[in-house]
Amino acid sequence: MNDETQIPPVPDAQAPAAPSLPEDVLLIVPVRNVVMFPGAVTQVTLGREMSVRAAQEAVQHGHKLGVVLQKDPSVDEPGSDDMHRIGTTVTVVRYIKAPNGVHHLICQGEQRFRVVDYLSGLPFLAARFDLIADQTSSDPAIEARATVLKQKAVEAIELLPQVPPELAPALQNVDSPGALADMVAGLIDIKPAEKQTILESVKIRERLDRVIEFLTHRVEVLKLSREIGEQTQGKIDERQREYILREQLKTIKKELGEDDAEGELDELRKAIQDAEMPEEVAQAAAKELRRLENMPEASTEHSMVRTYLDWLVALPWAKLDAESIDIAKARGILDADHYGLDKVKRRILEYLAVRKLNAKGRSPILCFVGPPGVGKTSLGQSIARALGLKFVRSSLGGVHDESEIRGHRRTYIGSLPGNIMQSLRKAGTRNPVFMLDEMDKLGVGFHGDPSAALLEVLDPEQNSTFRDHYLDVPFDLSKVLFIGTANVLESIPGPLRDRVEIIELPGYTQDEKLAIATRYLVQRQLDANGLKASQVSISEGALAAVIDGYTREAGVRSLERSIGALLRHAAMKIAEGTADKVAIDTDDVQSILGARRFENEVKLRTSVPGVATGLAWTPVGGDILFIEASLVPGGKGNLILTGQLGDVMKESAQAAVSLAKMRMGKLGVEPTVLEKNDLHIHIPAGAIPKDGPSAGVAMFLAVASLLSGRTVRADVAMTGEISLRGLVLPIGGVKEKTLAALRAGIDTVMLPTRNRKDLEEIPEPARKQLKFVWLDDIDDALAAALEPAKRSGDDAAPRRDRGEGKGTAGITAH
Repeated sequence: MNDETQIPPVPDAQAPAAPSLPEDVLLIVPVRNVVMFPGAVTQVTLGREMSVRAAQEAVQHGHKLGVVLQKDPSVDEPGSDDMHRIGTTVTVVRYIKAPNGVHHLICQGEQRFRVVDYLSGLPFLAARFDLIADQTSSDPAIEARATVLKQKAVEAIELLPQVPPELAPALQNVDSPGALADMVAGLIDIKPAEKQTILESVKIRERLDRVIEFLTHRVEVLKLSREIGEQTQGKIDERQREYILREQLKTIKKELGEDDAEGELDELRKAIQDAEMPEEVAQAAAKELRRLENMPEASTEHSMVRTYLDWLVALPWAKLDAESIDIAKARGILDADHYGLDKVKRRILEYLAVRKLNAKGRSPILCFVGPPGVGKTSLGQSIARALGLKFVRSSLGGVHDESEIRGHRRTYIGSLPGNIMQSLRKAGTRNPVFMLDEMDKLGVGFHGDPSAALLEVLDPEQNSTFRDHYLDVPFDLSKVLFIGTANVLESIPGPLRDRVEIIELPGYTQDEKLAIATRYLVQRQLDANGLKASQVSISEGALAAVIDGYTREAGVRSLERSIGALLRHAAMKIAEGTADKVAIDTDDVQSILGARRFENEVKLRTSVPGVATGLAWTPVGGDILFIEASLVPGGKGNLILTGQLGDVMKESAQAAVSLAKMRMGKLGVEPTVLEKNDLHIHIPAGAIPKDGPSAGVAMFLAVASLLSGRTVRADVAMTGEISLRGLVLPIGGVKEKTLAALRAGIDTVMLPTRNRKDLEEIPEPARKQLKFVWLDDIDDALAAALEPAKRSGDDAAPRRDRGEGKGTAGITAH
């Protein structure tokens, strides 16, 4: 119950304010037909002005409130002689003023009290009082009476169907005999005067005797009432009565021409027979159909059963589409729908070849993992085309309820099967290509874990008997060709990841994006904007300008939107009649799309000492990041780190500074430089959290560049973890980071030597455009990344010499 107390304004604004009352005074609310017992929660309706004033005074000023029964309910203005002397103190749980102006109190009884005398001269009733406490006793006679009372109370509850059955255990748990008597007295249906006698029974033994007496009488009355009802009911043969009524109903419907229901049932019966359901499902459908025949149409359960049978009939229990696997045709479809992705296409063709040779075997479940916009969903559609099967898709992004996978139980109003069965009904076949999109974005809520529900769906050993909660019959999912997609592999729960075969899709290079735009995106946007190829043309130079200056992504979605913007500009000219044909060239791009969104900041940023270009992995591919280092004069050798860095990245920066201190001699730097100045390392884009150890090489080179006064080469980007011994340790995300460097216009990438094994993962066009420098230790990085020392000027930190250091590291070009 809500504990909020709502206090309406005092009805009579002219009434004088009540004087302050001493603590031993109780405000009295007289009631006509309600006896409040300690522990009971009861609603009291306040109809008299003095009762309203008393209740408001108690609530507003924290005075104690008591409820007392009137001797004569017909008295409107009761005095001290018109009320009983014993009542119950109460706590106001809620004060409500109804729209019709009536005041209500929801209060809980606390303790008996006896009125000593009433006070006069107040706008409400108030009295001095004495509290009456229940006496505790271990008298066996009292315990025996309490046991008898519990038995009688349980017997009464069993005879009253409207009383909740949970009440019986609650009574059994009451230990205090006095509280037990009060609780039962408040529940039994007796006159208020009889309840008042129980309330006034201060002695526990006397109170128990009176409650047992009243309760025994009520139990006998209830038993007689039940016997009379059973005797009356037995005089009518229920089956005969139902038969007669149904025959009459049929005759009436026939006369009115409303006998369509029988025809609908016949159609439903025939549909069940034609659905070719398994035996267990057919038995369940027949049982529900018999229930439906015996239900009146007005019944709420009638529509629930009818909907359930409609779902059973609509599911493809036996329908299987014929697979047509032609490897050459499949290769042509994949090449026509997708550019590049040779490794992915080869794995799909291998999958189809095995499926063709062993149609009854259990094929692995493929899961395409890659950044947004690289063609994961469209690959699933291409597989469906290659197989000649229907394609259905269910997005799992944001799903946090197990019932969205397995369905809701039929006990709930509006329940439906889960997404799996709904999609199969939509497909109309038992073997479609079923794409589970965004598997890495499954949520977990208090309704259950949907990823756990998917374990059965994706397990070939279990999904032949998948049981949806709504249908509650097994359905064979073993013929469904499931395919998953995800952006981030690590976000897929481990048990679910174990059931799928991961196929990673890399991001596209600039050349691949240009080819995709030329072959697919331009034509798609022409159709979307109602244009023809003869009306608009976009040069390759314009497309290259869009790719280079307006998009920086692993996929091609932003590129397609930019192409759409170019074509909408042309469509407006053609629609206005100012041009019949529009040609968009490189010079037109900026006037249509505005200023370039992405500039080549590498040369600008790395043109001064203390800046290095690092590489980072992100869930949508890869990106470059700049590490900036600066000396703050007047410091005490402190290290300042900014840019919203995580703990691991902070430790990597500390390791980089320690390495730089150990090599200050090689760098030609005075050892006291870092003692007199603070070193500040900042990584821009401060609003974006960053973490991980792979920026160690870049941070070391930024510090080394700052201290030595030698700039880092603008065409070099680097990644790698460092140790305090100066070793360069392997990192992850090589493919994504390398493609990000290529997109940013960098042509040399420095990688740990122990990452040579990952070179094959990088697409061949990217390998041909990049040079790779393999690092064993940070001395290799110094030799390959820093520009030669200046021969004149002194614009860097103090140095002892400007030596070149170690010789040039080996550069491998692919």
